[in-house]
Amino acid sequence: MFINVSDESISVNADWQRAELSLIEAISHYPVALIGDVLQRMGMMASAIRHTAGKPSFFGTVLPLNTREGDNLAIHRALDEARPGDVLVINGNSEVNRSVFGDLLGEICLAKQVAAVVIDGAVRDVEELNSMGLPVYARAVNPAGPSKWGPGQVGIPVACGNVVCYPGDAIIGDRDGIIVIARSAIPTLAEKVRQQDGYENSFREKVRASVR
Repeated sequence: MFINVSDESISVNADWQRAELSLIEAISHYPVALIGDVLQRMGMMASAIRHTAGKPSFFGTVLPLNTREGDNLAIHRALDEARPGDVLVINGNSEVNRSVFGDLLGEICLAKQVAAVVIDGAVRDVEELNSMGLPVYARAVNPAGPSKWGPGQVGIPVACGNVVCYPGDAIIGDRDGIIVIARSAIPTLAEKVRQQDGYENSFREKVRASVR
């Protein structure tokens, strides 16, 4: 960690596989809404988790963690496990009176090539994060900073925005919101999404042709 604090209160599971980034990228070219239609509207986070800073669109693999309300020690520890393309998915227990993420953690994310940060909780330093370009989604913005005591858990399934997110799942976001996709579904999903896109484009053409 970049901070000189004991992490003994944080439990870490590093024994999991990530979905293949190239397959997620192929799907990410389509809107989240379209992907959600293919998946029967399942896996989409609650609208309370909204775009807060940086680029609105992202894709990657879920690096999940639980952190105590208003505490971000688990986030610091999770970044030790981060690989390029990971998305920090943080269950902050929906606490909005203390932020658990800010621009200094954003700097670490950029250095570790983290693709985005999704927080069921609050964030601060929005102007600085926005200038970094790091995609950040959160439940709220609050300038009050966190403690660093723990406890917390890294690399275990967490709830975020009413969706259970497993380590290594795919996650995609755009201006409409966020969808989480099981790792096992990724290899066959691109073709299904392509077919749905073709159907919708055909429908649009029929509508436009009817008014010409």
